[in-house]
Amino acid sequence: MNREEIFNGLRRSPKVDVCVVGGGINGISVFRELALQGLDVLLVEKNDYCSGASSALSRMVHGGLRYLENGEFNLVRESLVERDRLLRNAPHLIAPLPTMVPVFDIFSGLANGLVRFLGLGREPSRRGAIAIKTGLSIYDFLTRKRALMPRHRFRGRQATLAKWPELNPAVKSSATYYDAWVRHPERIGIELLQDGLSGAPGAHALNYAELQHNPAGGFVVRDHVGGTTTAVEPALIINATGGWIDIANASLFSPETRPAPLMGGTKGSHLIIDNAELAKALDGHMIYYENEDGRVCILFPYLGKVLVGSTDIRIDDPATVVCTPEERDYILQSLAFVLPDIRIRPEEIVYQFSGVRPLPASKDKFTGRIPRDHFCTFIESDGGRAVLCMIGGKWTTFRSFGELAADMALERLRKTRHLTTADRSIGGGRNFPADTGDWIARTSSATGLAPARTIELFERYGTAAALIAGFIASGPDEPMPGSGYSTREMLFLIRHECVEHLDDLLLRRTTIAISGQLSLATTDVALDLIADEKHWPAARKAEERSRFLDLLATRHGIDLETLTARNEQGVRYAKQPQGPDEPAIRQRALPRRGDRSRRVQ
Repeated sequence: MNREEIFNGLRRSPKVDVCVVGGGINGISVFRELALQGLDVLLVEKNDYCSGASSALSRMVHGGLRYLENGEFNLVRESLVERDRLLRNAPHLIAPLPTMVPVFDIFSGLANGLVRFLGLGREPSRRGAIAIKTGLSIYDFLTRKRALMPRHRFRGRQATLAKWPELNPAVKSSATYYDAWVRHPERIGIELLQDGLSGAPGAHALNYAELQHNPAGGFVVRDHVGGTTTAVEPALIINATGGWIDIANASLFSPETRPAPLMGGTKGSHLIIDNAELAKALDGHMIYYENEDGRVCILFPYLGKVLVGSTDIRIDDPATVVCTPEERDYILQSLAFVLPDIRIRPEEIVYQFSGVRPLPASKDKFTGRIPRDHFCTFIESDGGRAVLCMIGGKWTTFRSFGELAADMALERLRKTRHLTTADRSIGGGRNFPADTGDWIARTSSATGLAPARTIELFERYGTAAALIAGFIASGPDEPMPGSGYSTREMLFLIRHECVEHLDDLLLRRTTIAISGQLSLATTDVALDLIADEKHWPAARKAEERSRFLDLLATRHGIDLETLTARNEQGVRYAKQPQGPDEPAIRQRALPRRGDRSRRVQ
């Protein structure tokens, strides 16, 4: 159902059970939960799906090792359970991540960690071997029944430097354990959304639309694409806007009934670096390390490049969040500390991004002490209509957070849950083959696409690649300049995944920009495809191009000169390794304790 049909339906019947405000990963999660219970639920997102914090995460799917010292054991336990569920439910996009922690002290952090655990201290400090050993032992204990991945192990200084010779020689030992990483988090969001839309005939979703309080009474949905407003009558509203929760409440409540601020987010910025020496130094691992100030940082292989981050800075207005030059310097300084002999040139930073962690409001000066857990609260709006606010949350726990909010909504509406999503496969993770080679061969034979092309599609979409491969094979296709994508693949995404702007396609529906593959030629071909599909006049097309180039420059550090230079470099970006220890076709059997062939060496 397209936008016009959704709005026409609302005009005929404005009543819905629930209106979810916010199309990030948590909003989409609660939308999916409610839709699968058969409710009439409407999701509205002011911008694009997963365009805020849900596109700016560190690409880790983890339990939150450092949250243990804050005493957030329940959050770590829940996160580890959800991490393991994602490994099973979305094996096409979530994979194990071998992680190395360099240790520079033995006893450091014990006393300070204890006072932080007791809530008596605020400042970060370096963590020594004993503190790290304790944390990893708790990690192992919390996952002992599932034993999905190997237990942690320690290496002495000599063995550590033999495996990672570029590491700071001051290292005394290292610990290795497993978490997980997500190749394309925005893709997870789209697949969850599609699952929800298939759950009930009364489930609908709109990007570039906003729920607003009507001064005359009730609510309207403002369409930022068509420019119209349409009345809507939700029995319940869920505010799932994350870092924007207080801003959204300003549109949902009158000034007299507006609640006190609920959000106190912090900004995290990341860099994507194209440096072969840096990638080689990681040896397929993430390095999870502390900077000299005690701030935890990460770097790991990502889509043929290296992801490095992050910062943790208080922010008031999430709309203004960008990676500043000072943050770039901080991230590069932290990198120089852990790998001191590797030099990064400015042009090797191929992409940068920044997002807001949606943390609860807090006056704590040390941002690391702000709880990372999530909770929901009901607030009564004008006319007695309730707004359920989803506060906090981390990407890994989106399913359980959505489940919590949905259960509270169902109880409020006196409706019943019919199914659980705990073991429900996501998108291209459905019917995931044990033998990927056989799946590739059968799909290639059925569609006529070359096996190499089918592998590319499978890596991006899992088993959903069969549908896309069939679409590609049904018409003339051409490669996109230097990106590994093709024009009919892009056309499929435009038609079926709610693409309204150029950045929807190049920044979120694909990994072209974040992987450093975006050139001016790629941009213009993608623009032509969207403009032709949507029948944009020349002026609208020129406006969209200007808007996108400005966004790239201000938000992601990519200017017109860089894009133009990449036109000449297109071939080198055409096919890259995708992530840690990732061959062309991944066998997704997870490493288990005792399986030496899959252990980190």
